[in-house]
Amino acid sequence: MLSTTVDIRAWLRDNAIAIDSTEPDSPGTELDGLIARLATATVVGLGESTRFSRQTFGVRERLLRGLVERHGFRALAIQDSARSGERWDRFVTAGAGDPESVLAGAWRPWRTEESVATLRWIRAYNLAHPDDPVRIFGVEPPRAEPSDYDTVLDYVRRAAPDRLAAIEAHLAPIRTAHQVDEHVQRHQGTHPGRPFAEHAEDALELLTTLPDTGERASALTHARMIRDFHRQSVASQGFARDERPSAETVLEWQRSTGAKIVYWDGLAHTTSLPIVFGTAEFRGTGSHLRTELGERYVSVGIGFHHGDLGAAVAPNPQPDLVDAALGEVELPAYYVDLHAAAPEPVHDWLIGPAKLRTISGVYDPAADATANIRLSSLADAFDVLIHVRETTPVHWLSQVSD
Repeated sequence: MLSTTVDIRAWLRDNAIAIDSTEPDSPGTELDGLIARLATATVVGLGESTRFSRQTFGVRERLLRGLVERHGFRALAIQDSARSGERWDRFVTAGAGDPESVLAGAWRPWRTEESVATLRWIRAYNLAHPDDPVRIFGVEPPRAEPSDYDTVLDYVRRAAPDRLAAIEAHLAPIRTAHQVDEHVQRHQGTHPGRPFAEHAEDALELLTTLPDTGERASALTHARMIRDFHRQSVASQGFARDERPSAETVLEWQRSTGAKIVYWDGLAHTTSLPIVFGTAEFRGTGSHLRTELGERYVSVGIGFHHGDLGAAVAPNPQPDLVDAALGEVELPAYYVDLHAAAPEPVHDWLIGPAKLRTISGVYDPAADATANIRLSSLADAFDVLIHVRETTPVHWLSQVSD
């Protein structure tokens, strides 16, 4: 085992290609080789091990910019609802609104200054290339937003003010899930107690007892969207789900537009293989894209060794994680092609089962040993790994909509 570990370390040192800067505006050319390798794909999945690192976000944007500017990629797919993605798209294509207001209704991990910079860069690119713009779309179906709660309450306020307090009592606690996910509230100990999906069901039931009018029908549509949002949440369904619908959204966009697509998500979603998270299997979008596209889908995992994530400080990774092996290379940031030639002991490690660190909104440093995913084969799951040694937090927007 010791000799195998030595071989892996030596192979990583020999094949690691240093990344000089993780800043999106870096003029460096050291990523050009990787960008050219990714450019052969139709869809490139760029997956982070955490959504709270400025450095992993920055290197991901550097890759996006290179693929757009030099290799004709013309779409960015994000993990968010179709409604949110449409707002992103309207800003970058038509200048509708401003990045801060666009992101106010986005999934909370996107509400950062780093995302603002991404939107501004794409908007500037599109202004310079009006006949060949970059588009943005969300891979999730349309889902409830805070405005839907307002629509329901405005209707009740007009049609049945005597029922307003009863319905508002159900909607007020659950709309907080648009600020902090319900499962995160449970983790933080701030959850009010009753499952949000039950509140949503009761609100909908109360609404059905009001006079049957066209206005009520519209309010019911919004109330059903709220109910479905909470029914389909991680708090209700857990992490184990099948993301085939998200993959179909990406594939349909590609078929209908012909665009080459960069897909941004967590690496559990972008990996080319199903994963095991805890005791449950999870089939992410990337696994379906690999099945449909074969080698035309390329997956890049972007992780880190240790550092400040804002809400928590992540220690050095557990010794059995791939991240720990990657940390043996003394570089601030680098990438390694997992399909590079390797001697037999290293090849066995590359094609064998692996565990990678993943840090979500429910991360607890005291339970760091559980913050990982399991894969049946490292090199079948990812084509390239990017490793950042030390991380600092993303910058949250000061005004965040509820």
